[in-house]
Amino acid sequence: MSERSKNRPPVPPGLLVVDKPSGMTSHDVVAKVRRIIGTRKVGHAGTLDPMATGVLVLGVERATKLLGHLALDTKAYLATIRLGEATSTDDAEGEVLSAADASAVPEDAVRAGIAELTGEIQQVPSAVSAIKVDGKRAYELARAGESVELAARPVTVSRFDVLALRREERGTELDVLVECSSGTYVRALARDLGAGLGVGGHLAQLRRTRVGPFGLATARTLERLAEEPELSMDLDAAVATAFPRREVDLRTARALSHGRPVVGAGVEGTYGMFAPDGTAVALVRDAGAQAKPVLVIAPA
Repeated sequence: MSERSKNRPPVPPGLLVVDKPSGMTSHDVVAKVRRIIGTRKVGHAGTLDPMATGVLVLGVERATKLLGHLALDTKAYLATIRLGEATSTDDAEGEVLSAADASAVPEDAVRAGIAELTGEIQQVPSAVSAIKVDGKRAYELARAGESVELAARPVTVSRFDVLALRREERGTELDVLVECSSGTYVRALARDLGAGLGVGGHLAQLRRTRVGPFGLATARTLERLAEEPELSMDLDAAVATAFPRREVDLRTARALSHGRPVVGAGVEGTYGMFAPDGTAVALVRDAGAQAKPVLVIAPA
């Protein structure tokens, strides 16, 4: 162990909201953050493709236990869709499977196609998604040359807005804003829009601007993190940001710290219990009249 490591103060628990650069996997980001802040105990919630940039939520030390409980069920993206080429991966990194002149696709038709893909829809995930098929990831099978057929599943696209439309030689590019439920593939929206217009389409660029309550406003680049290796929020602030909050008296807080159920608050889903001093004690869920701990954050 180096002298610098010996003298380094303990890493506090909390969340880091990283602005992921293009070209790195989510695991690459975790590995780099481990080196920057000096702990192996780093994990990520949700995954971003290597080509994508934007919000990636990391848990540090004991906050890694929060990651599986975070309500990251809504997401927002800025994306560029290119009409005129369908690819094997539904994005710019794949092999071009078909090409058509899409330079004169009517804007009304584009907007009508987008309207068809807005709301509660059935979506077939991309063949290079991380969904498991017979125990293997779909992208592993696809890259090995095997045919991958995934079943359509319900997703919600609450917003699909055109921000800009550019005409290019044999193609049309759209800058769009997408807000959607977890499990929605923006690359599949690009694919299906192009297919519906009869010209093919793929995702050219993708930037996640929000996941759950975490947005770019609190995100930091890896370069900035290397200069100032500090958390985006400590454990107490993370729970307060991500979950409904209920403050309890000292006696109730002590019971929760021992993992005991307490009187429920009538709150739907998972919520945070806070001691009188503002410390997050536990995440709980109501079961009848009781609130049962699903994660004790400050154990006795």
